[in-house]
Amino acid sequence: MEDRLNDIINGLHQKSVTKQEIYRNTKFTFDRMKVISQELIDELTERITTQDANVVIEYRNVGEHEFQIKFSGDLLVFVMHSNIITFPDDYEIMRNEYIDEDFRRRFFGHIMAYNFMADTIKYNRLDDPGYLVGRMLINIENHFCIEGVKQLDLPQEEISNIAKNVITDRTLRVIVESAMVAAVNNDLMGQDVSDIERITLKQKLENTHLTKPRKLGFQISHELTH
Repeated sequence: MEDRLNDIINGLHQKSVTKQEIYRNTKFTFDRMKVISQELIDELTERITTQDANVVIEYRNVGEHEFQIKFSGDLLVFVMHSNIITFPDDYEIMRNEYIDEDFRRRFFGHIMAYNFMADTIKYNRLDDPGYLVGRMLINIENHFCIEGVKQLDLPQEEISNIAKNVITDRTLRVIVESAMVAAVNNDLMGQDVSDIERITLKQKLENTHLTKPRKLGFQISHELTH
């Protein structure tokens, strides 16, 4: 009985220490991503205003675990989840020798990027969907992989091997830039006219009778870049 209790205590201790360190890694990465995004927005603003002063790009720090980038009619929402996750053994990233070599590598912090219409937030349209652009998984050794849409178009030679692809400022900038490009190319689709031919007075008063355009969305790739 004593041996079992010791096993439980040791197991809990190992997992707790592992998850705390991964959380710190993820938080540090997210904070760096915030700084890099601000620098990128400042650079883009300086370049764009010389061509068209009406084009506005904004960075907004929402809190410890969220920041937003607004440009044109798009809004990118970057969210760091506070929990550490793992995956079933048959999940793509888990079928990897690098993961098998150390049980601590089976756990990940994660940062998601979602694409919303900017007016969704501006007018508080609670039913408007946001679309996942990508998810960044970060492990105890500050290695990462990217899951997400094929439109992210990241350089495969730099992010294709979780055993080697250590997080750098340059990589974080490429990820943010790629998410912005994907969002720009995510077109806004109108509704079929038959969907808007009748409205109720409630819809009119709530200003929901107008067409409710939706983002085209992304083609999710289930083949991870690992």
